Parts: sequence; structure tokens; C-alpha cells
Amino acid sequence: MNAGKLPADLLARLLARLPPAPGLLLGPGVGRDAAAIDLGDGRVLVAKADPVTFATDQIGRYVVHVNANDVACLGARPAWFLATVLLPEGASPELAEQIFEQILSACDELRIVPAGGHTEITLGLDRPIIAGAMLGETTVEGLVRPEAARVGDHLLLTKGIAIEGTALLAREAPAALREHGVPSDVIESAARLLERPGISVVREAMAARRAAGDAVHALHDPTEGGLATALRELGQAAGLAARVRRRDVAVLPETAAVCEALALDALGLLASGALLAAVAPDACDRVLDATRVDGTEAACIGELASGEADAIIGDRGEEPLPRFERDELARFLEGLAEGPARR
Repeated sequence: MNAGKLPADLLARLLARLPPAPGLLLGPGVGRDAAAIDLGDGRVLVAKADPVTFATDQIGRYVVHVNANDVACLGARPAWFLATVLLPEGASPELAEQIFEQILSACDELRIVPAGGHTEITLGLDRPIIAGAMLGETTVEGLVRPEAARVGDHLLLTKGIAIEGTALLAREAPAALREHGVPSDVIESAARLLERPGISVVREAMAARRAAGDAVHALHDPTEGGLATALRELGQAAGLAARVRRRDVAVLPETAAVCEALALDALGLLASGALLAAVAPDACDRVLDATRVDGTEAACIGELASGEADAIIGDRGEEPLPRFERDELARFLEGLAEGPARR
């Protein structure tokens, strides 16, 4: 198998073997990125686990935000974070200190408590890997269930694509980008996307719920496989299909430049930082206004419909939504590693 997520059919077969569990309000499934556990008295614990394996630069920052995003997308406030930090042989004390400071800084930004974890030097690694776990709390009424999206819901997208993938490419492979003709100023601008607009969607997710409450039916953080995969996951969780207008999907200028130079499709590029929401039509404007804070852009990009035929509508009419068996970032980095002329 290629690097990246397990194939969806294999994942579905594995998850189907898991038995139901009392108190598990939301368990594992395709399109589900976190678990919800009934604590009694109307309280719900939301739990998320996710590693960071592509990044090395600012890896501690990535791991906090990607885990916090999925907790927020279930309607919970991220509150406690644990990290398992695996360092390669020969790692310096300075590397451990840098990662520790990155985690502390990102947690401080979101008012999250670093609650524990584990750190070790691990055989067989050529770079650090961090597996994070985030806990948050909400109520039974406040829980946002992925399967609650409905026919006719408007699909909203904040910021644009693909923040995380573009920043990662600029930080992890700047020499390769320059070899492909990406100007240095574009690479520098792309690297800064990690901080601004950043890869967190916690603020937008919480603002959307405050503005529209139960009219926000589903929230999703597009990650591996980009926006196209996130749209398919959101639809599959509710047994619906996404119909998206290509012209309304904002592609960041840096993303457009990098994707053109590297022959990548922005719809399949790692896209954390752009919140995807399924919202009742009559609440759409309220949610858009609430998420447009501090210059953050937001737009309605399509709707959910009955059936399974996800579609994207562009200048050539309606076409099937592209399917990516692995993220465009993984595809490029694997080719970079294999190519004899790369460094």
C-alpha cells in the first residue's frame, strides 16, 4: 500500500469488526474523525488521536492543531492534550526542546492543557514522529454528529485550500519547489501559511455553532486527500452526495502556484485550516458572517443531495468529483525520494 490513509474499503472492513459499546455515542467509522463518550448527566467526552508523519519543521505545532480541529468539529472545546513523541537515533537535546516548546506554544494559543504523554528515542526512524491525543467536552445537545447532515444543506468552506499541504511543501521541500520554477518569494509566503491564516479551525467551528446552533448539522476538517476526500467523507457519513461549484472553491494563490509548478491537483492536497460545514439553508448567512472574523474568508461552495454521485460543476459542466487514493503531498514526496536528481 502507498503512504497515507488506508484504502476506504479496507478501513470499512476493519471497522465493521468492532463490537458496539455501551456509552459510546459516536464510534469509529468512515467520515468520523473523533469519538464521543457519554459521561452521564448530559456530559460528553470527545476523544481524538492523530499522528503527524509528513512534517518535521514545526511538527509540534501541527500535531496540536490537527487533533484540536477534529475535537472542535464534534462541537466540543479542545481541553487536554497528550503526545507520544518518537525521535530518531542521534537526535539532539535541542530537537526535543524545540518540539516541546512548539507543543506548549500551540496549546497556549488554544487554551489547552498539556496533560501528559511519552517521549523516546526510537530505532528505525529517519525523522521525528508524534502521535497526539486530544480530549474535549461538550453536552449531548451540543454534540455535532457527522451523520446529521441533510439533503439540501449548504456546504460552507472557510479560508480556502490547501493551507497545510502548501505550507508543508514550502517547509519540507523548498529546493524541489525552486527546481520546478516556484519563485523564492512564493515559497516564503507559502511557508508562512502555517501561522497565517494557520491550520486551526477551532475558532470558526465554535463561532459557527454559537451563531446557528443545531442548524449546523456537520463539521469537517479536510486533511489527507484534500477537499475532494473531505467532501466525500462528509457525504458518506450521512449517506448523501456533495455537489460543488468549482468557481466557488477558493484556492490560495500560493497553492495555485505550487500546484501548477508541481502538476498537483489542489482538490487532493492536504487541506487542514479550511473548515467544511453542512448548514441548514436558512442559517447559511448567519454562519458565513460568524466565521468571517479577523479577515477570514468563507463561502458557500455547494449543497448536499440524495444519492452517491458526488459531483463538481465547472466550465465544462458537471463532472464526477475527483477521487484521490492518496494525498497529492504524499504522491509528490514519494516521487521526490525516488527521483535520482532530487535532494
